[in-house]
Amino acid sequence: MISQFFVLSLRGDNIVFRDYRGDVPKGSAEIFFRKVKFWQGEEGEDAPPVFKVDGVNYLHVKVGGLLFVATTRVNLSPALILELLQRIARVTKDYLGILNEDSLRKNFVLVYELLDEMIDFGYPQTTSTEALKSFVFNEPVVIDAARLPNLGPAALFIQGTKRVPGTSVTKSVVANETGGRKREEVFVDIIEKISVTFNASGYVLTSEIDGTIQMKSYLSGNPEIRVALNEDLSIGRSEFGGAFGGGSMVILDDCNFHESVRLDDFETEHYLTLVPPDGEFPVMNYRMTQEFKPPFKVFPVIEEAGPFKAEVVLKVRADFPANVTANTVALRLPLPKTTSRMSFELEAGATGQSTDFKEANKTMEWSLRKIVGGSEHTVRAKLTLTQERNVNIRKEAGPISMSFTIPMFNASKLAVRYLQVVKKSKSYNPYRWVRYVTHSNSYVVRV
Repeated sequence: MISQFFVLSLRGDNIVFRDYRGDVPKGSAEIFFRKVKFWQGEEGEDAPPVFKVDGVNYLHVKVGGLLFVATTRVNLSPALILELLQRIARVTKDYLGILNEDSLRKNFVLVYELLDEMIDFGYPQTTSTEALKSFVFNEPVVIDAARLPNLGPAALFIQGTKRVPGTSVTKSVVANETGGRKREEVFVDIIEKISVTFNASGYVLTSEIDGTIQMKSYLSGNPEIRVALNEDLSIGRSEFGGAFGGGSMVILDDCNFHESVRLDDFETEHYLTLVPPDGEFPVMNYRMTQEFKPPFKVFPVIEEAGPFKAEVVLKVRADFPANVTANTVALRLPLPKTTSRMSFELEAGATGQSTDFKEANKTMEWSLRKIVGGSEHTVRAKLTLTQERNVNIRKEAGPISMSFTIPMFNASKLAVRYLQVVKKSKSYNPYRWVRYVTHSNSYVVRV
């Protein structure tokens, strides 16, 4: 199946390398990195996840600031190999706790042992963290999470003064606890990626949510867990015929579940029962195309200010509650090819904002470190053009693309009513964390 597997840092350093078949040149890692780094795409696009060079197929995913790559000479299903790479990354993170360059270098013996069990002569064997525990015997060297910058997954779930412990989600599922103590806890994350397209008047043309309920359990004894979802949940457009009534109903187009989930009471009681396996896994994946309220509205104004001048005004409004804050917000606006330079003017008192003009691909970028719900922000930009305009400048500009992350918010309104750990002992009361986060998948505004 696959000929080679290797992991590269974003600098091109070869951290892990395994050659299974010997039919691909040893310098493939260098060839791959050079191709990715200097990819000649349209408007500065990144290299696609699958491409071919000199008869060798390269397939890669980027996880945790690392490039997981597989090579092959035969015609394989790209989706299969990309899924395999994602699962290798997930299993590695389960064992190491933290997936980054430092943890891989300090645990390369364990990583190679995992690879030997997961892939044999290029053919996948198992990617189950629970099944691998019977065959993998090296203990991980645990990396101190306190030394990590506050940009990792735990930093996404900060809400006000209440913080989820940063070390909790970065623990190995197999490492022994220091001092012999074991903190009993389980994490459930509802992660949504939203795709929205607006027309020039601000009306929604298309909208979709791809969501997943992720779970990671550190509970001893593999107890049964019950995850209760919205009482007014419906799968399919008319499955319940509006019996629950009102616009508050959460209607999912379709969903699928992890093999460990029992659905005996899902249709009537709307809860999922399962015995969680070791490691992080998706309990449920779902898709929603019903109308929902987009978290942001963008109001662009582009006007000609003279024969060689133009002005752009962008206003972004956060349409979510004031107790929610969006992080790492960025807007990008392609400009006419004749744009030579730009000057920017931010609103008075603006903090945590930056602007830039990418001359190579004629793109305006506006970044905001955070946006509080209910607030509005504006930027003005003056363009200088190399030739006089003879057509409407709006026809050559846009569309605007937007990226963001919103912790403790989900657009679909899917929620966990309660998370119950079924255990006979009444004194057993583990920590249960339920968190929400929304990412932009494709957020486009036509101008």
